[in-house]
Amino acid sequence: MYKDKIVRVYENYLPKALGIESYFSVLISLIEVEGSTHLLFEQRSNHLTRQPGEISFPGGKVEPGETPEYAALREAQEELNLEPNFVKIIGPSDYLVTPFNDLIYSFVGFLEVDLEEIKPNDEVESIFTVPLEYFLIHEPIKYEAYIIHEINDDFPYELIPKGKDYEWRIGKYPIYFYIYENHVIWGITARFTYEFVKKLKL
Repeated sequence: MYKDKIVRVYENYLPKALGIESYFSVLISLIEVEGSTHLLFEQRSNHLTRQPGEISFPGGKVEPGETPEYAALREAQEELNLEPNFVKIIGPSDYLVTPFNDLIYSFVGFLEVDLEEIKPNDEVESIFTVPLEYFLIHEPIKYEAYIIHEINDDFPYELIPKGKDYEWRIGKYPIYFYIYENHVIWGITARFTYEFVKKLKL
């Protein structure tokens, strides 16, 4: 009875991660500084409502109709006030599904401009760079946070095996820290940095 509809829905279906509320995209930004390759980071403006003052890569929300790659490119151009031809995306890196129902894509790209010429917009308090060599030599500090279930009092325990004695799984969420001069690069930005650098060591 439902065979035709099932075929129509699923024969060309593109799988997606369930439970995702928001999609974001960042650009792992590389730039040449005095003959060596650096990673460029932003310190977000203290006036922003989301993560004010924190260190991040250029990036932001994937808008309706955009591909994640286009969003990374657009956000880098907007935040760093760069013309399109100054941002060259090499390709995708890993993506992250956070415990907060966000999916964050990352892309690797070169900023083909002198550092002194970059004048960020008002979403960015400041920018700074770190030599890639620093990350190749220095391992991050790693801390593991634990994600546990917090169940409301009206949860229908009678519908699950063992009821209130059900053994909920506990998740682990790694949090990385890099300390460079007076900058602390941590959280999702540090994790993307770590995974990016790890591949260069293989």
